[in-house]
Amino acid sequence: MARVGYIRVSSVDQNTDRQLDGVALDKTFTDKVSGATTDRPELQALLEYVREGDTIVVHSIDRLARSLADLLKLVEDLTNRGIHIRFHKEQLEFTGENSPMQKLMLSMMGSFAEFERSMIKERQREGIAKAKEKGVYKGRAKTVDDAAIRAAVAGDSETKGLSFRKAAESLGVSLSTVQRAMKAEA
Repeated sequence: MARVGYIRVSSVDQNTDRQLDGVALDKTFTDKVSGATTDRPELQALLEYVREGDTIVVHSIDRLARSLADLLKLVEDLTNRGIHIRFHKEQLEFTGENSPMQKLMLSMMGSFAEFERSMIKERQREGIAKAKEKGVYKGRAKTVDDAAIRAAVAGDSETKGLSFRKAAESLGVSLSTVQRAMKAEA
C-alpha cells in the first residue's frame, strides 16, 4: 500500500515546492501543465501506476482537476478501483464509501475550482481585449514566417510542393497556420 503524491502547476516556470512539502510519500508524479484537461503525461502515468489499496495525495482539489466533471470522474474511477484519494489542504479523503457528505464536499469544492478557472479565463480575455484596444497586444510571435510556409507549399524548380498538411508537419506548425498563410497570399 503506497502513498503516491500528485503535484501540478500550470507552467514550467512555476515552483512546486509548496505542494506536499513535508508529506511522507513513496513516489511522486509532477505535471507542469494546465489542469484544463486530464490528458496530462504525469497524471496518466500516476493512474497506470497506482494499485488497489494505494492512497493518492494531492495538495488541493484544483491541482487534480479544474473541471467538476473531470474531478468527479477521476475520484469515482479511482475509488471504484479501491484507491483512496486524499486532498491535503482541504483535509478530505475519499475511500469509496457511499457518503452523502463526502459527495457534497467534493462537488462543492470542485465547483469552486471550475468557477475559479472560468474567472481566470474571463480576466485573461478582458486583458487581451484592452491590450488590443491600446495596440499593445500583437499575439504570439510567429515561429515560421508566411514566406517560408508558401515556399514549402509551392516547392521550387527541383522539388514538388508539399500539401498543406505535409507543410504543417515539416515546419512544426498547425494546419490552420498554413491555411492562413496561403490565404494571406491570395
